[in-house]
Amino acid sequence: MNLETNNLSPGKNLPVLIIDNLSVQVVGIPTTHYVVENISFDVKPGEMLCVVGESGSGKSVTALSVMGLLPRGGLVPSGGAILVDGENVVTASQKRLREMRATRMAMVFQEPMTALNPVVPVGKQIDEVLRVHTNLTKIERREKVLSMLDSVHLPDVKRIYDAYPHQLSGGQRQRIVLSMALILDPKLLIADEPTTALDVTTQKQILFLIRELQEEHNTAVMFITHDFGVVAEIAERIVVMNRGRVVEVGQREDILARPRQAYTRMLVSSVPSLIPKMRQAPMGEIVLDVAALNKTYAEKRIFGSGRTVAAAQDVNLTLRRGEIVGVVGESGSGKSTVARCIVRLVDPTSGAIRIKGLDIAQAGGRKLRPFRRSTQIVFQDPYRSLNPRRRVGDSIAEGLINFGAPREKALAKAVESLRTVGLDPDVMQRYPHQFSGGQRQRICIARALAVEPDILVADEPVSSLDVSVQAQVLKLLEEIRERTGIAVLFITHDLRVAAQICDTIVVMQNGRIVEAGPAETVLTRPQREYTRALIEAAPGRDWDFQNFRPVDANKAPIFSRVTL
Repeated sequence: MNLETNNLSPGKNLPVLIIDNLSVQVVGIPTTHYVVENISFDVKPGEMLCVVGESGSGKSVTALSVMGLLPRGGLVPSGGAILVDGENVVTASQKRLREMRATRMAMVFQEPMTALNPVVPVGKQIDEVLRVHTNLTKIERREKVLSMLDSVHLPDVKRIYDAYPHQLSGGQRQRIVLSMALILDPKLLIADEPTTALDVTTQKQILFLIRELQEEHNTAVMFITHDFGVVAEIAERIVVMNRGRVVEVGQREDILARPRQAYTRMLVSSVPSLIPKMRQAPMGEIVLDVAALNKTYAEKRIFGSGRTVAAAQDVNLTLRRGEIVGVVGESGSGKSTVARCIVRLVDPTSGAIRIKGLDIAQAGGRKLRPFRRSTQIVFQDPYRSLNPRRRVGDSIAEGLINFGAPREKALAKAVESLRTVGLDPDVMQRYPHQFSGGQRQRICIARALAVEPDILVADEPVSSLDVSVQAQVLKLLEEIRERTGIAVLFITHDLRVAAQICDTIVVMQNGRIVEAGPAETVLTRPQREYTRALIEAAPGRDWDFQNFRPVDANKAPIFSRVTL
C-alpha cells in the first residue's frame, strides 16, 4: 500500500480503515525510538478484525493514533497514513478530528469508569455527543438516547438515563460506553480490551451486543484483545503484533490452526485449555475450614434504615495443605467477599473461619496478629498493591520487619523470595513502575511468600495479564505449591485458568455456594444449571489452542455450542 494523497473518495470496496506504513515515535529522545514501526493493515465495512499481542506490542498506540488521541508531547506519528472513510487523520487538524470522532470513528476503552464522568448522570453524558454533533432539540435528543439504551438491552431505560456510573454494574457501564460510541452510527468502532475485566456471562452479552450492532449498521470493528477465546468467537481476520511491528495477518482459522510465525504459535499455545487436568485428590491436613460464613452489608442513611445486601450466605469450604481450591462465579457472586473475610480485611457477620483449628472469625486487634503472617493475599492489580515510592526490596522486606525480623535478615529473605518467583536480586533497588505487569505480579507473590504463610489467597491474580505472562504466573504458582506445600485459595472468573491450576472448584452465585467438587467433575459433569451456563459462556470453548485445532467433539465436555 502506498498512499500519497490525504483523502480518497470512499467506494464500495474501499476499507473503512486503512493503516499504511504507519510509524509512531517518542518525542524528545535524540535517538529515534519507535513505539510502532511500519505497520499496515485495513478493516472493511462490516468486518470484525482482532488485533492481538502482548502488552507493549503497540496495539493501543495504534488505536489511539487512529483516533488522534496520542498524548501531546509524548508520542507522534512520524510516517505513513491512516485513512478513515477515505480521509487521512494523520494530517487532519484538531478541529477536524473532533468532528470525526463519534460521527466517523468511535472508541470503547477497557475500563468504562475511566471513560465516564462520575458526577454526571449517564444519560446526560450520551446526550452530550448529540448536543455537540447534531442540531436535535432537547426532547429529540432524549428520545434518541432512550432508544439507544433500549437497543443495547438495558432494563428500565428511564431509570438508567438518570443513574450515575457508580450505581450501575460493570456490564451496564460498558453498555453505556457502547451507546455513547455508536449513537451517531460511526463507520469505524475501535474496542480496546472492552471485556477483559468482565465475568464470562457478562462478556458473552457484550460480545453478542457488539456483533448485533455491527451487523445492524455494517460497522467496521477493530477489536483489541489478548484473550484468544474471544478471538476464536468473533474474529474474521486477525492481526498479530509484537514490539511495535505486525508479525502476521490472516483469517481466523489460519492464525489459530496454521500460524506461520513462532511468536504467533507461542501466543496461541499459551491459552489454557477448558478441559481440566487429571489430579489426585489432595490428602494433606486441613489448614483452613470455613463454616456457615455470612457477610451482610447494610446501607447507611441519615434518616431511616437502608437496604441490606447478603454478600455471602452460609459458605462452607475447606482447604488442605498443598491444595489449590478455585472459587468461580460471576461478578457479585461473593467470591472476593469470602476471600476478604478469610484474610480478615472485612469482618464476617457470623460463622467460623478456622486456621489450623483456631477460629479467627471474631478475633480482632492483637489477637489477629499471628494469623496475619500465616495467611497472605495477592490482589488483581499488582500496580495498586505496591507502594510506587518504595523500592521493591523494601516492599518485600516490610512484612518481615513488622513481625520483628532484623532488617538485614529481612532483606536476605526478600532476595530468596525473589529467586523463588524467578527474578534476580538486582531488582531490589528498582521501583514498581520499572517493571512489566507480569513482573509486578511476581513481586507481589514474592512479598506474600516472604513471611512463609500456610495459606495464599489469590484474588484474580492473572485476569489482566497477557496469555503468555498468565501462563508463566500459573506455572509459577504450581511450582511454588509443589515446592513449599502452601495451600492456595484461587479466586477467578476465568474457567480456563481454574481448569488448569485447581484441584477443587467451588461455584458461587448470589453469595451462596451452588456446586463444589473436584475440578474434573465440576467442569465436565456439572450438576447445576448455573455451572453449565458459566461453562457454555466461556469464549472459544470449541478450540484446542495448545494443539492448534478445533476441539474433538467426542472428547469435549458434552454441552451444546452457544453461538454468539
